[in-house]
Amino acid sequence: MKKVLSFDLDDTLSLAKLPMEPEMAKAFGDLLEYYDMCVISGAMFSQIKKQVVDVLNVPAENLKRLHVMASQGTKYWRFQDGEWKVIYADDLAPEKIAEIFKVLEESAKEAGYWCKNPAGEIIENRDNTQVTMSAIGQKARKEDKYAWDPDHKKREAIVKIAREKMPDLEFGIGGTTSIDVTMPGVNKAYGMRKLMENNDLEKSDILFFGDMTQVGGNDYPVAEMGIDTITVKNWQETVNVLKGILAVS
Repeated sequence: MKKVLSFDLDDTLSLAKLPMEPEMAKAFGDLLEYYDMCVISGAMFSQIKKQVVDVLNVPAENLKRLHVMASQGTKYWRFQDGEWKVIYADDLAPEKIAEIFKVLEESAKEAGYWCKNPAGEIIENRDNTQVTMSAIGQKARKEDKYAWDPDHKKREAIVKIAREKMPDLEFGIGGTTSIDVTMPGVNKAYGMRKLMENNDLEKSDILFFGDMTQVGGNDYPVAEMGIDTITVKNWQETVNVLKGILAVS
């Protein structure tokens, strides 16, 4: 029997950057009665909190069963003693962060995909553990985000150039317009290993849900490491599966 249900965030639990819909929030919250639940994302804790935590209507006691792994698991948060606390943080050096900013901009320009009029910041330091490029801006409208790179070809072109400039780093394609940059080996498999280490879990104890489990997708490392994985197209597919799990819990 599974002990932990683990989830990608955007397009698995909610639309990109938006809070979970009430139907999802209820199913997710109800399952905290039976399982530990983990959300792992390239987003910072503040963003995950807006999309997931803030829309849950559950007792504080149940929040203790929620694991939040921000920035691909480089920052791990738990609800303890009535507040959210950092369990660990694997930070990048300041000079490395500055270099990543420079390389991402150069690579996007060389690929021909640097946005001249972005909606908000394009490149963001996420809690010193990850740098993320949102190609048309952090605050772009969701319809613009979904239309910009549906087949990932634009981001693949940027990543190919960036990897040649910084082969010592990990470049992952996630969300709708994002490229996540971390130290080598830092991806969702890294986060799942950290989850297991910190909670005395085995791979067989976890069931993972993600929308980008194909080779090259940012959920693929979880499936590749041997954790049982359910691939979904959107949050509606996820909530249907969760309702089925609730029915037999």
